[in-house]
Amino acid sequence: MPDWRQIPSLSALRAFETAIRTGSLKDAADALNVTHAAISQHVRALEADFGIPLVDRGPRGVTPTPEGRLLSDALTSAFTRIEIGVTRLREEVAGRPLTVACTPTFAENWLMPRLGAFWTLHPDIEITLKPSAALADVAGGEADLAIRYGQGNWPGLDSVQLTNADFVVVAAPSLAETNPDLCRTPWYFQDWDNELRGWAKTHGLTDDETRFHFTETNALTLAAIRAGLGLSAQTRVNVEGDLDRGTLIALMEIEEPEAGYHIVTKPGHDAPGLKPFVKWLRGLS
Repeated sequence: MPDWRQIPSLSALRAFETAIRTGSLKDAADALNVTHAAISQHVRALEADFGIPLVDRGPRGVTPTPEGRLLSDALTSAFTRIEIGVTRLREEVAGRPLTVACTPTFAENWLMPRLGAFWTLHPDIEITLKPSAALADVAGGEADLAIRYGQGNWPGLDSVQLTNADFVVVAAPSLAETNPDLCRTPWYFQDWDNELRGWAKTHGLTDDETRFHFTETNALTLAAIRAGLGLSAQTRVNVEGDLDRGTLIALMEIEEPEAGYHIVTKPGHDAPGLKPFVKWLRGLS
């Protein structure tokens, strides 16, 4: 590990290396977008630090002393390695897919059917979906963007509403035709979704005697409902494909104006492809 207490100012080292490489204090100043005086001051500061002359100043520019050449060669090698590393990292980041986190149900039923339209506009932007019921750590870089359900108040993150999240009670057509008693008909929920179960009870759709069944994923819940085994409450965006195809019937719909699906990003994050993807998403709302 370098002992930074023994290393002069990096700004001074950069100024000195550029002056020797260009052979001119003026050219070094132009290259670094600073004044001639600033370059001269940096070089003199290095000479004072080492206690020896590092450059010979002449009418045609500057040339290194033997000691100055030793330092400038080492700096040129080091700065070149830094440039190579920075360039490789930028290339790697530029070629990395845009990571989008959302729930598996949202990915399957809302996002995936629309992604083809995005790739028609932006065929060069690769997207990796990260479907999970758990919230992705957007602030920590786990995803470039997340689509979350809620009221849009996630501390430390930027959010903009994508779509409303009105709830619908759904059933298979065969069950819907029987005009089922909601409280006496079995209900299916994903096993972690206590909030949705509470929502159904709050709105009088279930009671203490209602039978509940829980599945590991919402995909299994929807499979049970399509099979006519019972009812479920879902956000409309998660079942709009089924409703359009007629594989599920909406028995009831309740608006939730205070909540919705939001585009969530880290402030200042500018991953390749992020801006056009966010712009495209907002155009869908």
